[in-house]
Amino acid sequence: MSQEKVDRYKKEKANRQKILKKQKVERIVLKVVAVVILVAALGWVGFSVYDIVQKRPVETAYVDLSAVDNYMNGLEEEGEN
Repeated sequence: MSQEKVDRYKKEKANRQKILKKQKVERIVLKVVAVVILVAALGWVGFSVYDIVQKRPVETAYVDLSAVDNYMNGLEEEGEN
């Protein structure tokens, strides 16, 4: 090996702990950023689905209760007699 390679190897060996620590920190930061992006994406999708579900048109049902009223009035009249 040339002297240049030997010097580079010694320098790398001397800084190996710093390099490994820096790589570890970079991996942790990358994982944290990925989790934050994933949570934001899931939250956005969830909110979009919730918003779509909430915008469904409300169907109003009408019930004719005149038959029930007539029946109740008939019972009241029978009770009075």
